[in-house]
Amino acid sequence: MEAQGIAVAKAVGLPYSLKRVQVQGPLRYLPAPLQLLVPTARLLKSVAANEPLQAPWPRLVISIGRRSVPVAIAVKRRAKAFGLHIQNPKVPAALFDLIAAPVHDGYTGRNVVNTFGAVHNVTETRLAKSAEKFHDLIEPLPHPRIAVLLGGESQAYSFPPEAAASFGASLAAMARGHSASLLVTPSRRTSIESLEALAREIKDVPHVVWDGSGENPYFAFLAFADAIIVTEDSVNMVTEAAGTGKPVYVQSLPGKSRRLLRFHRLMRERGATRPFEGKLEFWTYPPINDTEVVASVIRRALGLE
Repeated sequence: MEAQGIAVAKAVGLPYSLKRVQVQGPLRYLPAPLQLLVPTARLLKSVAANEPLQAPWPRLVISIGRRSVPVAIAVKRRAKAFGLHIQNPKVPAALFDLIAAPVHDGYTGRNVVNTFGAVHNVTETRLAKSAEKFHDLIEPLPHPRIAVLLGGESQAYSFPPEAAASFGASLAAMARGHSASLLVTPSRRTSIESLEALAREIKDVPHVVWDGSGENPYFAFLAFADAIIVTEDSVNMVTEAAGTGKPVYVQSLPGKSRRLLRFHRLMRERGATRPFEGKLEFWTYPPINDTEVVASVIRRALGLE
């Protein structure tokens, strides 16, 4: 979620800082909608943050995640700032100046911009910089290069070692059939056991697996890939992959989510994704990135363009 907020902040073009906030003390037991009724000064005094919430106050407040909503609105009121919330805030939309909600959430309103998937920071510049940094690691691998982006356990999906092993076997068979190489990166939700199970299955085909040490070559993998395979649990990773305009395959996982089913249907209809069934095809489509759409609304409101 932080990545989405940072993507918009960078696109707006103002200097920014990241505040990780949490209401503490007795107020933390209040549901977020009731925290909105607490006087601004009192609520801000109850917030623990990685950096103090104090002057100089910002012109723009970007929040994401329902628990951040009362704090963001308090800062917005104190600073008299423009307030953007990313995703459905679960409070009246009028409390913010702008809301960026993905179209698959079905959340609309006068001050709502509906984005196609998640906002993100997959740009040509970022991909090029990351590709340069990891050039020596990836360049020797044969084409086609297939980036594999792994998710993990969530409320709706699971990714146990047995599912990872089965996925790895399909990847290995596909790589052998196309003389391809694999660029595999886990996320924070990928268990060590599942990553190891998948890695064992692909050990005999050309590959790179990020083991969690050093910088994640995630964006370099997107840059060097000829196609991308993403597990279905992550809206962020699927949208970021689709930001490249390259073929994106979606690997099914145990579990189900109506919300994500709508998202994946829309992505298929857009021509960006197809289910991964062990085969490899190539197609094109316009890259998907609505971050600039959101940022331009903010810049106009702040008189920056």
